Amino acid sequence: MKVLTALLTVIGSLTVVYTIVGLVLDVVTFDQTKGGYEYPYEGWSGEPVDWDCMDLTSSGLVKRGHVIDVHVHGTTGMISFEILGRKFDWRKLSDRALKVHKPREGLKRRGFNPEF
Repeated sequence: MKVLTALLTVIGSLTVVYTIVGLVLDVVTFDQTKGGYEYPYEGWSGEPVDWDCMDLTSSGLVKRGHVIDVHVHGTTGMISFEILGRKFDWRKLSDRALKVHKPREGLKRRGFNPEF
C-alpha cells in the first residue's frame, strides 16, 4: 500500500509541476514583446505575434499551447482562452496589440474580414 501511495504522490506532483510549467510557457510565448505600453505605443522590442504560424479555425486563429489555447476571433478581435476544453472570453484586442502585432493584416491574409 505504501508503494501505491508513493507512486500516486509522484504522479500527482509531476502533473501539478507540468501544469504550472505549461501555463508559464504558454503565457510567456504568446506575446514576446516588451515596452511601448503607453500611447503612441512606440519603442517596443521583441518579436510580434506571427499570425501565419497560428492554426486556422472557422471563427479565427488559435495558438495551441501546452495547457492553454489562445483564440483570436477573426471578425470581432475577441481574445479567448481554452483550458481543459472550456473556452473563456477575455477581452478584445488592445490598441497596443493593434499597433505592435498588426492583427488586422494577419487576419486578412488568412481570409478573415476584421471589423475592429
